[in-house]
Amino acid sequence: MGFEDKARNTAETAKGKTKDVVGRATGDKDLESEGKADQAKGHLKQAGEKVKDAVSSVIPDHKK
Repeated sequence: MGFEDKARNTAETAKGKTKDVVGRATGDKDLESEGKADQAKGHLKQAGEKVKDAVSSVIPDHKK
């Protein structure tokens, strides 16, 4: 997995966590929900990168 992709996905997850915590602290359900969605997107993207890595290790000529 590319370093930039990993960093971007981690940043999206962290941003989502922050929104989630702030939303809970302020009672803003919309912000809390948005944070949970951002976290889920970051985790899914990270999983997709891991799948690409696995395919690349099995099929060395696989184009990314």
